[in-house]
Amino acid sequence: MNIEARKLSLIQEFLSIQNESIIVKLEKLINKEKKSAENDFKPFTIDEFNKRIDKSLDDFKNGRTINHDDLIKEIETWK
Repeated sequence: MNIEARKLSLIQEFLSIQNESIIVKLEKLINKEKKSAENDFKPFTIDEFNKRIDKSLDDFKNGRTINHDDLIKEIETWK
């Protein structure tokens, strides 16, 4: 089920709710999650962005990287 179908299904489910306390809880949850998402995103300044690029290039030049296959193997151990 794609995201649009899931949203429509959620809307239909929401419209069938008759209990106001459930609606209040859902409103609080949505507002909390929206605020959290807004606070998580802070774009880099140009200076921060350039420093990040410089560090990445330095890491690459000095062998502080991991290849794709090794990264996949490492990720599989996280489960």
